[in-house]
Amino acid sequence: MKYNTQNKKIASITEKTLIIGIDVGSQTHYARAFDWRNYEYSRKPFAFSNDESGFLAFKAWMDEIAEKHHKDTVIPGMEPTGHYWFNLGVFLQEQGMRVVHVNPHHVKNSKELDDNNPNKNDRKDPKTIAALVNEGRFSYPYIPTGIYAEIRNLSNLRFQTQEAITRLKNRIARWFSIYFPEYKDVYGKLDAVSGMMVLREAPLPEDIVALGVEGINQIWRNAKLRAVGLKRARTLVNKAEHSVGSHEAPEAARVELSLLLKDYEMYSQRMEELMQTIEEKLREIPYIDKLLEIKGIGMTTVCGFIAEVGDIRRFDNPKQLQKLAGYAIVSNNSGKHNGESHISYRGRKRLRYVLYEAAISVIGKNAEFKEIHYYYRSRDKNPLKKMQSVIAVACKLIRIFYMIMTKGIDYDGAKMLGDIRRPTVSAA
Repeated sequence: MKYNTQNKKIASITEKTLIIGIDVGSQTHYARAFDWRNYEYSRKPFAFSNDESGFLAFKAWMDEIAEKHHKDTVIPGMEPTGHYWFNLGVFLQEQGMRVVHVNPHHVKNSKELDDNNPNKNDRKDPKTIAALVNEGRFSYPYIPTGIYAEIRNLSNLRFQTQEAITRLKNRIARWFSIYFPEYKDVYGKLDAVSGMMVLREAPLPEDIVALGVEGINQIWRNAKLRAVGLKRARTLVNKAEHSVGSHEAPEAARVELSLLLKDYEMYSQRMEELMQTIEEKLREIPYIDKLLEIKGIGMTTVCGFIAEVGDIRRFDNPKQLQKLAGYAIVSNNSGKHNGESHISYRGRKRLRYVLYEAAISVIGKNAEFKEIHYYYRSRDKNPLKKMQSVIAVACKLIRIFYMIMTKGIDYDGAKMLGDIRRPTVSAA
């Protein structure tokens, strides 16, 4: 990714380059063509539909302009507007062009430079986008292919499924707060297996009382459920007898809980199937097993990391991964003022989340990372706050992941501890 520097981007635009600014829409896209001096070749925005015929017409339009003005390189630039750009980006990539992205914030802040007017329209935006591309203010999007595309899409499905499960848990918790608030005194987890079995047959407290201790215990015995028995059944019935939950609309309450439990079971089953498929796909990527050997790193972390990073060999060093995750350090200095540095938060949000969760996991389960975390917070010179230390551990994981997946080396906790720079204390 050495081509991703500002100078390299500017140098990639020459007299032989045709710059295409594209305003992406859900059904119709608009494009304008410029040369390296921002001289426009298109008399008016070229509108084309978001389908095969539109893409082919757009390609013919670009080829005609390029041939007429003797251009041998075409750089299409666009905003990453949701998912609407994706099919066009894939089409252009298949045609041998390298699509670039401009930051929507940059487009918004620079569109007044030409006419001192904040208006947004289909004619103005493509020109602003092309101007940003011409200045080298763009990035190269990564469109994964093959196994990496499979894992990214499966990971997206996993995130969506997890969000659905979380929403259902919140709705189930709300139901208990209204109709059976004492349930949490019996079960710490709302989705406890033995509790769910009872609730399917006896949703409301009065139903549980009617079922009785023997009836509840019989449900568990029929299911051959272990670690539960009469004591738990008596506690549950006792709480139901003294419940202060609402008695209004009992039939609606039973229907609501039944539907919630069915949806929860469906999404839980879907999550298991997705994780099984993801694990099979991940095994096709080299050195995944070496990542899983790190105590505290599981399949969910590895899946999220690969889904967001893709083929790690496209990066020249771990710092590029740190920037991709939004963990690049940003200083806040001006004149004599030295403000507190912070992370940029510019990058892939999910990658940042996955690495943060991984850092929390290894700090809690891995002795070497726990020691590093303690050292960062307790060192004499420049001690870090707790959250700063967690982010430092996340960045350490980035470097470890990068070395393992690019060189195939084994994780060595002792070597990692030895690499931590500790200032020596001079003798008095």
